Amino acid sequence: MHEFFDEKETLTGKDREEYFNRRVAAMAAQGYERSSALRKIFDERGVRPDDIRTVDDLQKLPVISRSGLIELQMQDPPFGGFSDTKADIDRIFTSPGPVYEPHLSPDDPLWARAYQAAGFRRGDIVLNAFSYHMVAAGLTFHGGLRHVGATVVPSGSSGTQQQVQLIRDLKVTGYTGTPSFLMSIIDKAAEMGHDFARDFSVKRASFGAEPLQPSMRRLFEEEYGIDTYQMYGATEVGDIAYECREKNGWHICEEVIVEIVDPETGRNLPEGELGEVVVTRLNSVFFLLRFATGDLSSFMPGSCPCGRASRMLSGIAGRLGDAVKIRGMFVAPSQLKRLSLLFDGLRFQLVVTRSGHRDHLAARLETSATGDALRELTSRFDTAFREICTVKIDSIDPVPAGTLGDDVPSMVDQRSWK
Repeated sequence: MHEFFDEKETLTGKDREEYFNRRVAAMAAQGYERSSALRKIFDERGVRPDDIRTVDDLQKLPVISRSGLIELQMQDPPFGGFSDTKADIDRIFTSPGPVYEPHLSPDDPLWARAYQAAGFRRGDIVLNAFSYHMVAAGLTFHGGLRHVGATVVPSGSSGTQQQVQLIRDLKVTGYTGTPSFLMSIIDKAAEMGHDFARDFSVKRASFGAEPLQPSMRRLFEEEYGIDTYQMYGATEVGDIAYECREKNGWHICEEVIVEIVDPETGRNLPEGELGEVVVTRLNSVFFLLRFATGDLSSFMPGSCPCGRASRMLSGIAGRLGDAVKIRGMFVAPSQLKRLSLLFDGLRFQLVVTRSGHRDHLAARLETSATGDALRELTSRFDTAFREICTVKIDSIDPVPAGTLGDDVPSMVDQRSWK
């Protein structure tokens, strides 16, 4: 069984760098010639196509937000001037806004790398519970499964009773969809008198569109014997990253260039620092360079034992609007949840204030500990917070049990910018 989808996944060093530099330079040159929107962006910035020779050169161009793309498409329908008008477009999908997305061809390996890494192969029968309609999900996931040889059951989002029947009658071995929908199917199976782990053959699942919570992953894997994987993408740019068998970070797909940027400046951030995920999908039809997903993540250091050489994302920490920037670093709700779990559900609240030109970060911990036990707790919390959030806490204040109820926000920003 081949672990890798193709040889690109193991390209290293100079070969990898030259491959991506060559692809981005070609896309910039073609885009300037074929896309009126990209040509206008270049001209307004005083950038020539041959100024984009490397991945780093993309920073000479602006980041394009989803709202910005919608506005451009309203001004110049249907694709905002980003598509080659003479291109042979296989399909056109929509997403809320609306945003119109041209998809290239059935040969594009959308999502195939994710399914390959998750272990789907010829002989698998996979229930595809993503919607088959004007949205990109169902058909693009379907194509990815076919690229790795799996047989697809295009069930879409039909009722859970029908899904149970399909899994039983067709001897389904795999699932792709959201984790919550699979849980609903399992619950319906139990309601119908089935023991899901004993009676059915589902041994593998690859999830997208919503987070896979650690508790739900444990339930799937330990109670139902389902090997679980996560995929990450956006409808405007397709597949972005995926988990391998190590399940420790997400490999970036070879068809995209991912930047982690400061959303205020559009400049790239150092490894390990939380920022906005910005994606350029390498292709010769839709010239959307530097699309801002609105998601927050960071690059992970080191290499993966699985042998893939791509850079890796640390997962999605949250959405841009949900995070608070403290001393230039984002702190996201998902990071705080991870911290709470690390301390067995410890309740705490962060309070951000500003004195002069400096942010002050205080943490209120709900604890009855005193003396050495309190000092040990605050020390461990301070260290863990800095490791997870990469920001230093200025003060830690214990508060009595019951002070921080369920309705108390985990983070309060009291800064005034007047």
